[in-house]
Amino acid sequence: MNNVPDMITPDDGVPTSDQQLRDEMVRELIALDAARSPHVVAAFRKVPRHLATPDDDMAAVYQAENAAITKKDADGVAISSVSAARIQAMQIEQADIRPGMRVLEIGSGGVNAAYLAEIVGPEGLVITVDIEPDVTARAEKFLADTGYDQQVRVITADGEYGMAEHAPYDRVIVTVQTADIPPAWTEQLVDGGRVVVPLRMRGMTRTVALVRHGDRLVSDSVELCGFVPMQGVGENRVRLVLLHDTEGEEVGLRLDGHPEPHADGLRAALRSPRVEAWSGVTLAGDESSEHLDLWLTTALDNLPLLAATPAARKRGLVASASPLGVPTLVDADSFAYRTVRRTDNPDRFELGAIGHGSQGQKAAERLVEEIRVWDREHRRDRAQIEVYPASTPDGQLPEGRVVDRPHTRVLITWP
Repeated sequence: MNNVPDMITPDDGVPTSDQQLRDEMVRELIALDAARSPHVVAAFRKVPRHLATPDDDMAAVYQAENAAITKKDADGVAISSVSAARIQAMQIEQADIRPGMRVLEIGSGGVNAAYLAEIVGPEGLVITVDIEPDVTARAEKFLADTGYDQQVRVITADGEYGMAEHAPYDRVIVTVQTADIPPAWTEQLVDGGRVVVPLRMRGMTRTVALVRHGDRLVSDSVELCGFVPMQGVGENRVRLVLLHDTEGEEVGLRLDGHPEPHADGLRAALRSPRVEAWSGVTLAGDESSEHLDLWLTTALDNLPLLAATPAARKRGLVASASPLGVPTLVDADSFAYRTVRRTDNPDRFELGAIGHGSQGQKAAERLVEEIRVWDREHRRDRAQIEVYPASTPDGQLPEGRVVDRPHTRVLITWP
């Protein structure tokens, strides 16, 4: 293990050790309610995560929301990263990792495996799998440098198939975005065990803690997240249909099983004057719309996500721009997307919709109608996610939004 403390010198000239940076990171994780359990706090206080990305600024590495991209594909899409500490802590808490457990991690990087190894201890086992040889090589080096190489087995393989050789597992933690749950992940999990997975549902990704009940998985925790996409046999990326493609000012729709759009009509609609509809429903300035958005995709059929660059927003092409995309109701050659506006209260924002095209007003009013339903009936509720085998007949599924994938039928329901 590397026992020589690294140091940085801030502007005040007083050296700061990596341990001091870890302690500060942990305080931030506790304040964010990302790290709650004593063993999670202890693991994040101990593992020197900066050794995984030695070329990065060490102070930045220990910021709770900092994610380090370690590899991109030929199109510039990130395919490997060291996730932000907040996301890692959140997933580990969702998984309820305890000493002595056997854990399978799908998607390597080294840091998360070290946290898992620290928690499960010498009586437990961590298997970490990645399809990219250079990623597993980097993970092996980090684990060796930090002394966790005896507790973690690093394997280069397609995570779609799990790792039957070391099954069964008490927990499966997936650190790449996936649109499906391969059978191996469930089959290699003990009954009552948990799989924590960044699951993409109709374009929206949430890290979901799913408990195995026979051949069915049932959620007990759903959190907003962002992850690099799955590679290999299970790769299933969203498709982007550009509505405006001036360099730097791109606007497009992200499709994930949604109907093929009338692209030319929607491009023309985007150039038409906007219309508005407002709900009277407000959010606090620090309140997330994640549960509202999941409700909207449950209630409305053709709801892809509108993606736009900050430059497109600045130019006035759209009123909202989010790296995750904005829920957008498409009606033939028209559309409307969720947005907000300021109110007289500086800490409250009113939810509404902006529409474009001949049916833009109708689409905007339909979005606003569902915003009001959410506020009236589900604002304090959380969605439940259930995952069934793909062969499950409609008649055996509870009422809700069904997302069909090759291996599974994902069901979203609300209390």
